[in-house]
Amino acid sequence: MRHICTRIDIDVPPQRVWEVLTDFTAYAEWNPFIREAAGRAEAGSKLTLRVHPRSGRPITFRPTVLAAEPYRLLRWLGHLAVRGLFDGAHQLELTATAAGTHLAHSETFTGILVPVLRRQIADAEEDFRAFDRALKARAEEAVDTPG
Repeated sequence: MRHICTRIDIDVPPQRVWEVLTDFTAYAEWNPFIREAAGRAEAGSKLTLRVHPRSGRPITFRPTVLAAEPYRLLRWLGHLAVRGLFDGAHQLELTATAAGTHLAHSETFTGILVPVLRRQIADAEEDFRAFDRALKARAEEAVDTPG
């Protein structure tokens, strides 16, 4: 088993971060890591995610959403080919702060290929950081308001 976790503070409320995070169709506009995404942020639903890791070729995953608690938590579980080979439990946890939102972005990797893919897992931490920075920038963009 291997675990990675990144953290970032975002200067807008969790509601705005959640809005950006769950607007899967807009990922191509801002997300350098998950460049294509489709599905619904609802427990039990399937997502289609095309990841573009810095070290490696693009891969499409079809994870199952395990938890979707608006403004707080999005968690999914994906598999490479078959369960037990290389599984990833991905989590994005939002915590309200005085200045906005704290994001904890993590994934726990399990399966028989984890030792073989050790380098790719280590490299994924920088992919997560790029995702986090892009999410922050997108969420903090000025939102058009009437008036």
